[in-house]
Amino acid sequence: MSTTIRPELSEKNKYWIDRHRYYELKHFCLQYPAWKKAYGVLDGLSKRPNDNPILAKLNVVSDPTARCAVTKAYLAERIAMIEDVAEDTDEELASYILHGVTEGCSYDILRVRYNIPCCKDVYYDLYRRFFWLLSKERE
Repeated sequence: MSTTIRPELSEKNKYWIDRHRYYELKHFCLQYPAWKKAYGVLDGLSKRPNDNPILAKLNVVSDPTARCAVTKAYLAERIAMIEDVAEDTDEELASYILHGVTEGCSYDILRVRYNIPCCKDVYYDLYRRFFWLLSKERE
């Protein structure tokens, strides 16, 4: 039986954010693996401007090299934002928080796969803190 974190906390909770804002941020974080993969694939050596589906979506610059650089900067900014907020949440547990928020892993999965060194209450408190800090960062 897995624990599903409630999308809405009491407004008295110190890390309260609106339910819809939480879902927005959660889906933002779940894009992290795709961003990491796309960042690694982009090398600026496209034979044609629309070889890469990620680059094809950005029709703002006609120069493929510049378009690649802009896309890499865009992806790097988002990747760094999530990693930095995880570090700000808790330095020791940042890697576990990163797995939890970017892969949708519950505490139980983190305990079994990665041997997380804290209890469930501490982890979910930090999980909520992560989204609260990310909400402030994205404002």
